[in-house]
Amino acid sequence: MSRPRIVAHRGRHNAADRRENTIPAIRAAAEWGAEVVEIDVRLTADGDVVLLHDATLERVWGDPRAVSDMTSAQVRMMGADDQRIPTLAEALDASRMLGTVLLIDMDHSDPARAAAETVRALDAEARTEWCGAIEAMRIVREELPNAVIHQEWTSPQAPDADALADLRPTYVNAHHLLVGEALVDGVHALGARVACWTVDDPAQASHLGSIGVDSLTTNDLDAAADASPDEDARRMHVAQEIAEGAAEIVARARATGIGSVDTKTGPADHVTEVDLAVERWARDVLGAQFPHHEVVGEEYGGRSGGVAPCWYVDPVDGTANLANGVPWTSFSLALVIDDEPIVGVILDPVASRPIVASRGRGAWRDDARLAVGGSASPDPLEGRIVTTELAGAEPWDGFVNMLAALAARHCTVRVPGSGTASLAGPALGRGAASVVHRYSAIDHAASLLIVREAGGVVRRHASGAVITAIDARTADALEALLP
Repeated sequence: MSRPRIVAHRGRHNAADRRENTIPAIRAAAEWGAEVVEIDVRLTADGDVVLLHDATLERVWGDPRAVSDMTSAQVRMMGADDQRIPTLAEALDASRMLGTVLLIDMDHSDPARAAAETVRALDAEARTEWCGAIEAMRIVREELPNAVIHQEWTSPQAPDADALADLRPTYVNAHHLLVGEALVDGVHALGARVACWTVDDPAQASHLGSIGVDSLTTNDLDAAADASPDEDARRMHVAQEIAEGAAEIVARARATGIGSVDTKTGPADHVTEVDLAVERWARDVLGAQFPHHEVVGEEYGGRSGGVAPCWYVDPVDGTANLANGVPWTSFSLALVIDDEPIVGVILDPVASRPIVASRGRGAWRDDARLAVGGSASPDPLEGRIVTTELAGAEPWDGFVNMLAALAARHCTVRVPGSGTASLAGPALGRGAASVVHRYSAIDHAASLLIVREAGGVVRRHASGAVITAIDARTADALEALLP
């Protein structure tokens, strides 16, 4: 099977001195060998089409003004020489000289007609493709009947013929996590091709090529070109991206309102619209990427038969906190095979960053590998912090006695409200140990793997409790306090 073509996202090619959506960025991608360079366009106040992704110039150019409030002349004053915001006409001229195709992206319809008119005026239709908002693509199709259009698709399910009849796209364009074999086969059966974005992991790029994806957009041209199979790495990468998507859903909800709050088994057992949305997102991705795996979730249930690999997902661990405005929640996703967690990811409640681990490959926060440090004190609990959680809203058997015993050792107890985050705490430098009264793969499998891979200790107590600690001495000391 042929490899997918590689599209350079905003012309990026691993160079800090070339701003995205500039002529130097397009040139660098073309010289690398990218067949297609994706660019973003927006409209100035006086109707000129310029290359810019964001609504304002702040992130890339350090100017907070919106491009729609600036004239073309004002926009052209940013930067110097060719390190500035180019017009679409200038980018098309550069692409002609470089022999590359431009994939013109827009997130709304405002620039569509002017962009299409520019392409037609420069006789550049054969050197352009189009993607973005559906209404924008309708305008492009109207203006350029033969345009190569990438139709946006947001479902892991393949479209039917009616869904493509309006735009008649050459490509169906989806987030790479939603692209599985069923989608690829269904699109190909309709006579269209599959494009996906934005793929920066070599193992995932290799997988997408193996299932027949035709076009792949990336920020890392070298990684996409060097793609090779590595299923362990791919699982780890997909899990991390699912967690990042979950963080975005929760962040949007916190900014705009979490919606309705219901209860399940009792008044302290909450479920929100956010929980449901996050789990739907995770299930969509897992179904596309690992169609032969099982999924068991906190909100939508499921059951593991004990034979196939199974993903356990808790979309919001700490929903009571979320429902009551307390900013301390997590997310948990773990792949379990033969009762052992193989891949795990949680969201660190601090800044909602993913913490990911894979058996034998360590535990990681961003690009830093986690490593716990042991205690050198004669009493490993004295003066330290231990985290624990309630059994719903109630203390569990032995909870009060443990608190008293720890207080006698000047050890402070915290009950933050997320068992996922608490059990992972020793791997993150938060406390010497943690204990919850019972184990749940949905809530805890990922955290236990993270602690193990960071060099910490995990214990299962005869009572059903589970302990994580920075070292064996600390685990022993805490375990001795349980009934």
